[in-house]
Amino acid sequence: MAFATIDLTKGVTGVLPSANATYSDPRANSNPIIINGNMAISQRATSFTGHVSGYALDRYECSESTDGAVTISQDSSVPDGQVFGKSMKWDVTTADSSLSGTQFCNIITKFEGQNLQSFNYGSSDAKTLTLAFWVKSSKTGTYCISLIKEAGGQTRYEFVKEYSISSANTWEKKVITISPTAGSTTFITNSAGAIVNSNASGLRVMFTLCSGTTYQVATNDKWYQTSGTSIATSNQVNFMDSTSNDFYLTGVQLEVGSFTSTTIPPFQNESSKMNLARCQRYYYKIAAADGGYFGSGNIDGNNDAQILVPFSTTMRTSPSAIETNGTASHYAIRTTANVTCDSVPVFSNTDLDRAMVIFKKTNHGITNQLAALGRSNNNTAYLAWSAEL
Repeated sequence: MAFATIDLTKGVTGVLPSANATYSDPRANSNPIIINGNMAISQRATSFTGHVSGYALDRYECSESTDGAVTISQDSSVPDGQVFGKSMKWDVTTADSSLSGTQFCNIITKFEGQNLQSFNYGSSDAKTLTLAFWVKSSKTGTYCISLIKEAGGQTRYEFVKEYSISSANTWEKKVITISPTAGSTTFITNSAGAIVNSNASGLRVMFTLCSGTTYQVATNDKWYQTSGTSIATSNQVNFMDSTSNDFYLTGVQLEVGSFTSTTIPPFQNESSKMNLARCQRYYYKIAAADGGYFGSGNIDGNNDAQILVPFSTTMRTSPSAIETNGTASHYAIRTTANVTCDSVPVFSNTDLDRAMVIFKKTNHGITNQLAALGRSNNNTAYLAWSAEL
């Protein structure tokens, strides 16, 4: 039998490492700074349609304030040869070819300040950062990213830098350095540039897809002392100008240090379990299949069952509300038999790692203090809590 010869160097440029070569990872952090950079986690849904404003894929807040409309979805299109399982796709469904000054659309991911202290912002030793990502769009031209240092008791500063999409419908990797003194500014190296050292939002990265003049700045690659008005330059394309436009994003990473496309460390591909757990710190959703259980507790009086729902990870802060899906009939109280609820479960109280939920059935007729379970009556039923930044 003849065997084919496979050339493992085909399509590879540069010098291949020897079999005994070792790679020294320059990153001090064990976890990637960007959470869900491979777009693999989308607890809320896999598609969002209309005038989207809020979180879509986990850790990515999307805003679209134009007269158009979009569908944002988790997509299977990814760059060849990369480790990313998914991408985020924006598809224009209603166009807006003439933006007003205050209209925009963008993608934002935020970070707790306590996780960013190695940046040394607010000192003369402030670090250069490098943002890298893969992007594909049918709309070529100039786009912008911005980095926003939240106020956090100090001063808010905003950085804007352009990048170009050169070839339509082709995955391109972008590597963007962010100097603390970009534009000959000293905002970040002074004490007011310090990032809050707490679980509050300390920094956000923004990908701008369109921007009215209100949010445009005159100079590329510069820090500005503004409050929410620096997200793009006047060169920014209007992604919303045609229903033929789509935009894909994946492989997002933020690194401490100055890197080029050839020196940037490889994308840190976390396990699915770890990626999900890090996302659940900010949004925790438990979906029980029809006949499955959300938690356990006891009957409390004639109308309620107190059900304790444990979280599998510690949330950023104690949630103050509960999110449900469907109608009352999607939920039930289980003791020796099932009793269908007559209203959807309601919030009682939470801690960082658990929530008390009230399942309700008026005059249920079950013995008080009897052990009970909170049960799903429908495959679409879920409970969720948010501790987003």
